[in-house]
Amino acid sequence: MIAKHAHEFSKNAYRYDAHNALQQSIADYLIAGITARAARVVDLGCGSGAVCKRLTWNYERFVGIDSAPAMCALHPQSDTIEVVCDDFESQEVLQAFLPCDLLISSSALQWANDLEALLSYVATRTHEIAFAVFTDRTFQTLYDLSGLPSFLPNAKELRKMIEQRFTCRFEIKTFELFFEDSLSLFRYIKKSGVSGGQKRLSVAQTKQLIQNYPQRHLEFEVLFVWGTPFKA
Repeated sequence: MIAKHAHEFSKNAYRYDAHNALQQSIADYLIAGITARAARVVDLGCGSGAVCKRLTWNYERFVGIDSAPAMCALHPQSDTIEVVCDDFESQEVLQAFLPCDLLISSSALQWANDLEALLSYVATRTHEIAFAVFTDRTFQTLYDLSGLPSFLPNAKELRKMIEQRFTCRFEIKTFELFFEDSLSLFRYIKKSGVSGGQKRLSVAQTKQLIQNYPQRHLEFEVLFVWGTPFKA
């Protein structure tokens, strides 16, 4: 069974790249912070291939894992690139491809059902990590006005969880995307898939929020992580 957020990404797969220059910029920044040139790379939540398309070195093997079938269909594939359409939290799936030299995830780990369990599992099965995770300050104005709680993780809690298992360098970056009007802004949320498929406002409430939204941009906060596991 595909999770709600996976269905949302899959449904919008052919519009994804056009509406997600932000995710592409995040992938660029994440990759720029990687110092080692890993031979075996595993990408959790690979999507349509933003990370794979941007790697600047020659690797022996790249494995992308994502649970959205239509996104996987858009991902590059070759003799050295394998795409696995499955749950990136599944230990059974990860067992087949770990250990690896670099475990990378750009704009995906915020969807994890049990990120702490995932981190514990991979900590002994990779030499290096590079993560970019949307935090709960993403869409801050939207959540403040709607009164709804964010479903995204908190940056401090994320950092604490990661620091228990890895020696890391952290960086928080904020991004803004500007739109012509509120309607375009809300259409972006729907088309991009970053809403996670969660529809918790009624049609009337959504219309009111669109009409009264005080700005023409969306805020995004991303926690970037580069590090290595603790030595046993």
